[in-house]
Amino acid sequence: MGTIAKYAALLLLPALLAGCAGGESLGYADNRGAVNQPYPANYRTEIVAFLKTYLNNPAGVRDAEMAEPVQRTVGGTVRFVSCLRFNQREADGSYRGARDRAVVYVDGRLDRIMENAGDLCAGASYARFPELEKMVRTP
Repeated sequence: MGTIAKYAALLLLPALLAGCAGGESLGYADNRGAVNQPYPANYRTEIVAFLKTYLNNPAGVRDAEMAEPVQRTVGGTVRFVSCLRFNQREADGSYRGARDRAVVYVDGRLDRIMENAGDLCAGASYARFPELEKMVRTP
C-alpha cells in the first residue's frame, strides 16, 4: 500500500468508527428517561462525603435539613433530585443564613450540587439531617 493510501486510511478511520456508534450518544449523562434512572440508594453518605471536600470549612454547619430524592426535570432531562438546606460557617466565623441547594443524581450517584435550587426545591418536604452538623475538617 502506498503512502497516500495509508494516509487516506488514517483520515477515514475516525469517520468509520463514528458510524459504528449508530447515532446514539455516548455521553455519561444520556437521557435514558425516568424509568431507567435508579434511585440513589446511598445519597446520604454521598452528600456528606462530597460536602466534606466541597465546603471550605465543613465544621460548624448548622440547621441542616434534607428532602428525600424525587424525580424532577433538570435541563430537560428527568433526574432524581434531593433538596438540601443548611447554614454554613463563613471564613470570618459568621453565619449568613440557610440556603437551599439541589443535589442532582445520574445513574444513582451524586452528579452535582446546584447552589441556586430555585423551582427544583419548591414545595420540598425537609427533615433534619444531623450528619451534616457532625462534619469536621480533615487534615
